Amino acid sequence: MRPRAKQPAPNTRSQHDEREHLGESDEPLEDKLVEEFRGTVEEGANRLNRTWRALVITGLFGGIDVGIGLLAMLAVLDATGSKLLGGLAFGIGLYALRLAHSELFTEDFLVPINAIVAGHGTWGQLVRLWTVTLVTNLVGGWAFAWVVVAAFPAFDDVLIEAATGYMDKGLTVETAALALLAGFTITLVTRMAQGSTEGIATIANSLISGLLVVGLGMLHGALSSAVIFGAMHAGADISYLSWLVWFAWVIPLNMAGGLLMLTLPRLVRTWELVREERDALRATDGQ
Repeated sequence: MRPRAKQPAPNTRSQHDEREHLGESDEPLEDKLVEEFRGTVEEGANRLNRTWRALVITGLFGGIDVGIGLLAMLAVLDATGSKLLGGLAFGIGLYALRLAHSELFTEDFLVPINAIVAGHGTWGQLVRLWTVTLVTNLVGGWAFAWVVVAAFPAFDDVLIEAATGYMDKGLTVETAALALLAGFTITLVTRMAQGSTEGIATIANSLISGLLVVGLGMLHGALSSAVIFGAMHAGADISYLSWLVWFAWVIPLNMAGGLLMLTLPRLVRTWELVREERDALRATDGQ
């Protein structure tokens, strides 16, 4: 009797074949992650290569858009006394920032770093982007907060109370954690925005940011500074030196929250794509 031919074992399809069969690409990660990675690399490269004029304007309008959120927050706080609702209203400014394609300092963590590690930018360009964006965010926020205080003196008491809540405790374990969470949250929402182009998702992301960061009293260098500047304009007993001391420890903790708690793990998750992008660039340069 002839031996029966050995039947192929079931489920012998490799993981690579399975991805190619089920997904739209044969990349080593899920299609959505591949699409998101490529989108962040492209957007990050665009940000890194902006002209000085474009950097200054987008940063200034980032601070101004934050000021719109400040105005909305003050109106709701004055009417309701609810910090959560005030934070939700602050999200209007973050929504304006996204629609206008303005720039907020902590949005520059995940996106441009993806571009740099993939070979589409330099660390010097990143330092330029961070420095110009942060300074112009503060200048725009300071100027617009002055206009808000001049236009709505009835909000002075609410504004001073909010700013005092940011400044009073100094650097403690609690405030350090609040600054870490602020950097993490804004960076996370930036990543969420990369995962969807739907308008309703953009609105939701912006309101979520305001509710969590402002409504829960997290400490964010650019957003909280707009509140503090407004309180200064309204006559609060806060000096620029005391603000600078506060700012000097808040910003590094914001960066740690965005970079170490989110950006680094995301890079590890997509490292195969980073290497593929680098290899493709080397091949192109070698031609």
